[in-house]
Amino acid sequence: MKWRFVSFSHFNRFSLIVSLPTKILNDFSLSFSEHHFLNQFKQMNDCFFPTQREVVLLELSKKRESFADLAPILWHSTGTVAALLQEIVSIYPLLTPPTLTAHASNRVCNALALLQCVASHADTRQPFLAAQIPLYLYPFLNTQSKSRPFEYLRLTSLGVIGALVKVDDTEVISFLLSTEIIPLCLRIMETGSELSKTVATFIVQKILLEETGLNYVCATAERFYAVSTVLANMVHLLQVHPSVRLLKHVVRCYLRLADHPRARDALKTCLPASLKDGTFGPHLDNDPTVQKWLSQLLTIVGREDGEGGNGTNINDKGGANPLLMQPNSDGK
Repeated sequence: MKWRFVSFSHFNRFSLIVSLPTKILNDFSLSFSEHHFLNQFKQMNDCFFPTQREVVLLELSKKRESFADLAPILWHSTGTVAALLQEIVSIYPLLTPPTLTAHASNRVCNALALLQCVASHADTRQPFLAAQIPLYLYPFLNTQSKSRPFEYLRLTSLGVIGALVKVDDTEVISFLLSTEIIPLCLRIMETGSELSKTVATFIVQKILLEETGLNYVCATAERFYAVSTVLANMVHLLQVHPSVRLLKHVVRCYLRLADHPRARDALKTCLPASLKDGTFGPHLDNDPTVQKWLSQLLTIVGREDGEGGNGTNINDKGGANPLLMQPNSDGK
């Protein structure tokens, strides 16, 4: 007798099938995609065995791009997410003092790659946030060692957050704003590798593009000054080590800040001169998008210090802009 498995969505039913003896399981008439699904589900069960987990994580991380429904399987198969979190917390003791090895970094990054898969899937993104799983990654983002294992760990962790913000979702931004993600990203934007800086700046850019994110950053002088100072420092470093990919995100952040009235006035005095005097012109010949954004930015804030986009001197305006006032050392 031939059996036919129909539904992919009922994970309890699939668990029953996985538990059947091989002889009975061979009697099932399964399509190629169903066999593939079944194999993935079986590998989830292997995550429970520490001796097999490392190999399983590596194999699943390799397959994540080729199997669209991997995220729901990861999330709904019993104990799998717990096993991934166990991999993450197990290396916390290696962060301080920094003793993380390349092997340990690669292993945990395979687990992070699977969490990125969950974070990017429409059906699992909200439960992922509700469980506050991104918070487990923050200790990795807070590390400062420049060794390759730590850099790889930070970059992969940023990839998980980047997957969350890639799809415009107000709930995602609201969640991130309730955490320390902006200070963590700002530190990486100043001290990380070029690739880590690019991903961290992309995350800040996506936060700013949401109205709640823009208002959050511009709500106090302390927040605006922190963001604008890091962006300015990045512009100065880009003069020495040009990167159009990174500059693109920096300019977009500035352009978005200019949408806020008080930030717009502040940028008329604190926008780096190298963005106004054509310093980066030769590097932008092949990127019309950055050229367009930079032109729009200079039209809004003016091309010379003290001159607004309409040619008026902003120092002639009555009243002090609180965002122009550098916060005190106590943050007030």
